[in-house]
Amino acid sequence: MPFITTRDDTDLYVKQLGDSGRDIVLIHGWPLNADSWDDVALTLAQAGHRVIAYDRRGFGRSDQPWHGYDYDSFADDLADVIDAAEVEDAVLVGFSMGGGEVARYLSRHSKAKVKQVGLISSVVPFMLKTADNPDGAPGDVFEGMKKDIRSDRAGFMQDFAPQFYGNGWISKAVSQGVLDATFQMAMMAGLWPTLACLTAFSSTDFRGDLAAFDLPTLILHGTEDRTVPIDISARKTAAAVPNSRLIEYEGAAHGVLATHKNEVARDLLAFIDQA
Repeated sequence: MPFITTRDDTDLYVKQLGDSGRDIVLIHGWPLNADSWDDVALTLAQAGHRVIAYDRRGFGRSDQPWHGYDYDSFADDLADVIDAAEVEDAVLVGFSMGGGEVARYLSRHSKAKVKQVGLISSVVPFMLKTADNPDGAPGDVFEGMKKDIRSDRAGFMQDFAPQFYGNGWISKAVSQGVLDATFQMAMMAGLWPTLACLTAFSSTDFRGDLAAFDLPTLILHGTEDRTVPIDISARKTAAAVPNSRLIEYEGAAHGVLATHKNEVARDLLAFIDQA
């Protein structure tokens, strides 16, 4: 099952680790692909679960169509992956931008095949500063990012990665190898999908989707996340979702799938075992 074809004839790259146990579907963040889950996915599979991760349209090895870079389309893609992989009793886990897929899937599609959900460093519920969301990030921040990407995407991605993981001048949360791998994943995406998805995750309001979170929900987030600050994301989501548990990683930046991969895997496994 290296590829599945969506309802609008987009081919998505899908990979599977493990062949038994609970089905766990992992949705990656921007500007990465499914490989960003490898460390956590392997631990989950070795613990006896079937783990499925896929490249979002426009990223990694998936097709790069002109259309479909909105969360309704992303949620439909997720539904098509779930159907093609014959997923049952699933745990859906979204990292960063991928949290939006989880939210929109829950409100847009049947939840019959889903039993638990997880949000890691997630953009839910709403990133953009507006009159009724005064704590959000100003729109000119995201417009500046798009301008810099159009000017020098490779340079932008090299500068972006250290903040993503919390590397400083002295302290190094991740190795140069991790930064290099992140750059390679980012540059596998198309330029247009990179820009269009930046618009999507920064401007989509998921507050209306929160009512659909009536399943057990695990929320993991770093307290020093400067990419998606915890106060405007995880803490708001936890306050709005009754059946949720928030675990804060003290001092962690955004890229916890690398910096806190052991803790993330541990907390996901404990959450899954609760079911």
